[in-house]
Amino acid sequence: MTDTRDLFAVVPRSEFEVPGKSRGLIDVVRWRYLLYLLVKTGVTTRYRNSVLGWTWSYVRPGAQFLVFWVVLGLFMNLERGVPNYAVYLFSGIVVINLFSEAFKNATTSIVGNAPLVRKVFLPRQLFAVSAVFVAFIHFLPQLGLLLIVCLFMGWIVNITIMSVLAVLAGIIIVSLFALGTGLFFGALNVRYRDSENIVELLLLLATWASPVLYAWTMVQEAVDKLGWPQWIVDLYMLNPITHGVELFHYAFWRPVTETTLTMPPNLAWNTLWTFVIAVATLLIGQFVFRRLEGRFAQDL
Repeated sequence: MTDTRDLFAVVPRSEFEVPGKSRGLIDVVRWRYLLYLLVKTGVTTRYRNSVLGWTWSYVRPGAQFLVFWVVLGLFMNLERGVPNYAVYLFSGIVVINLFSEAFKNATTSIVGNAPLVRKVFLPRQLFAVSAVFVAFIHFLPQLGLLLIVCLFMGWIVNITIMSVLAVLAGIIIVSLFALGTGLFFGALNVRYRDSENIVELLLLLATWASPVLYAWTMVQEAVDKLGWPQWIVDLYMLNPITHGVELFHYAFWRPVTETTLTMPPNLAWNTLWTFVIAVATLLIGQFVFRRLEGRFAQDL
């Protein structure tokens, strides 16, 4: 009869792992098939039993655009200082919608999948990452609609490789920032459900704290008028959401607009710095998430 001590002796000690041990975002790559299933489920169930289905992906941003355009553009005359205000407005709205959906869904992803978290071990970061991917997929119809409008306005004539790179950079920066903040608040939300209310407030501020409804030059003029230091504007421009919006303005609004309004200075350098900020936010969010995920099952 074989001694059980001999069975364990032939297996190197390094082969044993603590049950439920996570390696963070690295596990997302190893469990990519499960990530695919979560994204597929999130996409297919969003409009289940809906008459309009995917049409809502166009109706919602369209209604949002019309409200802002009528109230701010026509009634408050903001469009007088911004030529092609409709394109300017919509190119900013699609970026805010991408961030808002990704951030909000990533925050609630753990609580929303509580039965799985309590019963089965799998990398919990998968839920937040899948939420960002689902938000990106729902963002694509809005991007397509913006592209069609710009094509009719002659966008293709003035398109450059820098415009394409600006779109890609904007999407990457905003998505990384949304994932980082989503991991951070998603981990806190398991124990403190107030986090969802905090996120709602932050999303409300995000729309007004970025040059979506107004030009960034208005911020510069206000700072100069009040005599505040210039670093306030510099800090404002280093907001990843602000820069993502300006990158979309550069890619879509600038090519179809003849205007004296200038793009923000140091756009290329700020792209690098906001990317670094987004990555740093992701690392902080991942750190907090891994510190707290050991108690997810108990707290849920």
